[in-house]
Amino acid sequence: MAGNVDQMAMVGEEEEEGDRSISRSDSGSGEDSLDSLFSRLPLTPSLSPRKRTTSQSKSEPPLLRTSKRTIYTAGRPPWYNESGTPFKEAFVIGLCGGSSSGKTTVANKIIEALDVPWVVLLSMDSFYKVLNKEEQELAAKNEYNFDHPDAFDFDIIIHTLRKLKKGKSVKVPVYDFTTHSRRKDWEHRTRKFRLLDMKVFVDTDSDIRLVRRLKRDISERGRDIVGVIKLYNKFVKPAFEQYIEPTVQLSDIVVPRGGENFVALDLIVQHVHSQLEKREITVRAALASAHQGQPLPDKLSVLESTPQVRGLHTIIRNKDTSRDEFIFYSKRLMRLLIEHALSFLPLKPVTVETPQGELYEGKRFGGKRITGVSILRAGETMEQALTAVCKDIRLGKILIQTNHDTGEPELHYLRLPKDISDDYVILMDSTVSTGAAAMMAVRVLLDHDVQEDKIFLLSLLMAEMGVHSVAYAFPKVNIITTAVDKKVNDEFHIIPGIGNFGDRYFGTDAPSDWYESDEGMDY
Repeated sequence: MAGNVDQMAMVGEEEEEGDRSISRSDSGSGEDSLDSLFSRLPLTPSLSPRKRTTSQSKSEPPLLRTSKRTIYTAGRPPWYNESGTPFKEAFVIGLCGGSSSGKTTVANKIIEALDVPWVVLLSMDSFYKVLNKEEQELAAKNEYNFDHPDAFDFDIIIHTLRKLKKGKSVKVPVYDFTTHSRRKDWEHRTRKFRLLDMKVFVDTDSDIRLVRRLKRDISERGRDIVGVIKLYNKFVKPAFEQYIEPTVQLSDIVVPRGGENFVALDLIVQHVHSQLEKREITVRAALASAHQGQPLPDKLSVLESTPQVRGLHTIIRNKDTSRDEFIFYSKRLMRLLIEHALSFLPLKPVTVETPQGELYEGKRFGGKRITGVSILRAGETMEQALTAVCKDIRLGKILIQTNHDTGEPELHYLRLPKDISDDYVILMDSTVSTGAAAMMAVRVLLDHDVQEDKIFLLSLLMAEMGVHSVAYAFPKVNIITTAVDKKVNDEFHIIPGIGNFGDRYFGTDAPSDWYESDEGMDY
């Protein structure tokens, strides 16, 4: 099932296509004849040469469309246990082969056959070294050897793979083939092989590879046919024979004819499935049976139950409250919660001069920056209260939904501001029941290098189970709420609770599988 598999990263030795999301028209078919390929070969560069190659381009949606489903590449099922500790690494497949051998086609066909919901497709093209002026002049004259291992920044490649295997966020360079440099927005071989769980060599006839390279470089990289052939004979062919072809001896499986070799692809898919099944995890069930009867943690702060707070809870908990009143009084309670949470941020003394010319000893925020992150969809309702009291605050969003086949939370969407690692982060969700979704959101922030003690989890209502789950897994996270209910029923709904907050706030019916999250019945 989709919720039972681990994250999988696929790495191409030399990616012949920059766009990692769309299937290629020049697939790895071994049935392509030279005549048919030459008939489609342009003789002059196209008017729009390829500008970039990236595995994480911002201008393209993070998905891969197959005949079966849309596969989002930005997230995954839980990659940590009930203690919040990552315990399994991504399964990494390395694809090697000659230039234009069909590695991208093979990768896409493997992904499609696996039917795995979370995959990162990484291109070696993204890791070319930035050329200096002298090297750029050589490249312009087709005299620079892009096929030599020294052309790649293996230190960054290995660092990126290591972080991906641990489930960490990575920034993948975006290489511009027209300037031979890395774009500003960029999201040795033995060491690299050790990071690969499966090594695949794509073997395609050299004549077919040459024609494909001619077509690609002329159409997409703005090069002429003479220059492409010169590069091929001087650099590409010798580099293949010296560096790429020998790696076939280290491969676990060789795929002749590329993407049309369905027998080889089936063997790969069967092996990967067997490996992923060994990595299954059930977080929610573990949370439900843990921490029962424990005292509430010191890091929990509950808004004082004043007559005003008690009155607001009475209104929003009442099943007969109209939607308009529910929204109005929920917003009032959110504002009180946000104001209360801000008092826990670090402050530093500051002296200002009043209009009367007198000095005033005051306080000012002592951190670098505050960022708000909402867990969609119901957590988004708290953003207005946050922006009302925090001027120019940056906002991020995390969409976590239930896989109703497995009962586990799954990360569907992620958008965080840049350079969030030094920020104090206010993480917002309307309700927290078992804490599974909140734990996943916290784990995402930690994987983006946010410090644990700088995370503030805010919720209008929490169950004791959810408080314990988050506090046990992440003891330094600050947990702030307006009320804590003691019980959770067999369906993991908070009792007495507030109902499905998102449905009551947005006026929608009960969520259907996959398309709505269980905000009011948050885990």
